[in-house]
Amino acid sequence: MIPASTLPGTELLDDLAADAAQVRCSLHSIARANRWLGGLAAARYGLRRALGGGACYAHRLTLLDVGTGLGDLPRALAAWAKRRGIHLAVMGLDRHPVAARLAYAGGLPTVLGSGGTLPVRSRSVDLVLVSQVAHHLPPEAVRQLVRECTRVARAAVILADLRRSSLAQLGFALAGKALRFDPATRRDGITSLRRGFTAEGLARLLAEAGVTAPVVRRPGFRLVAVWRGGAAN
Repeated sequence: MIPASTLPGTELLDDLAADAAQVRCSLHSIARANRWLGGLAAARYGLRRALGGGACYAHRLTLLDVGTGLGDLPRALAAWAKRRGIHLAVMGLDRHPVAARLAYAGGLPTVLGSGGTLPVRSRSVDLVLVSQVAHHLPPEAVRQLVRECTRVARAAVILADLRRSSLAQLGFALAGKALRFDPATRRDGITSLRRGFTAEGLARLLAEAGVTAPVVRRPGFRLVAVWRGGAAN
């Protein structure tokens, strides 16, 4: 992917050579943030839309999580789907070697790779999830990510990311202390929210990548878009 050097601020996970212990600590904080601050809820909402919108109707599906981190989101989605009689076979991909190793060690089949050039055949998985990745990238890299996710998904792509908001920055600063996030995550969370999208701006990027999809605001200052896989529409 194109480096995020043109974006405001820098984040620990943008550095592939960052200290492994710091990365591990930050990834665990991010997983807690996903659980308590809306990341998991946004991904689950996207999965419900994908399953209920006619794009998916099988009881056995595959899901690739691009930028999987610890792999907490795909594992939680698989458990959610199982309770509804759906076998969701999940796998992860991450460009950060520490994250890829930790996700694999946690039981998630994971490969090291870039979302800009997914090492996956076209239309080879049912669902692609890309959660809180796009805000790390400059516009052209976001468009390339969207095209790649669309290419490999047979049924649907779920994109969930952060909505830019000064109020969200304040809320995260308070929540980060309450949840005892590590200092790097508390700092990077504010940077991520500064890098976040407006609903209109994200919809425009999707359209420029050849995808027409509504961008829905969700609790926790989240944005979610779901669209059909295959060739960009």
